[in-house]
Amino acid sequence: MKRLAFVVGGAAALALAGCNNSNQDAVNNAELNQPSAEDLNALSNQAAMDAANEEAARLANQQNELNEENAAAQQAVNNQEADEQNVSAM
Repeated sequence: MKRLAFVVGGAAALALAGCNNSNQDAVNNAELNQPSAEDLNALSNQAAMDAANEEAARLANQQNELNEENAAAQQAVNNQEADEQNVSAM
């Protein structure tokens, strides 16, 4: 049992020894692959503008629909008033 524990402990030690934290090449590659702060800011600003434009278009469509509904309702009221005026004139 002690041998098994020793073997498992040795294997773990060897596995952890392979994890070298000071691998500068990997760090440099990671830094090279990262976009700059200016690029990230430009992308986030573009995404915000796209979202704002989509919201503005959606609200404009909603306003147009409401205007059409209001015009249709106003026309119905005007027709009723015209009918009432015609009846009272009889």
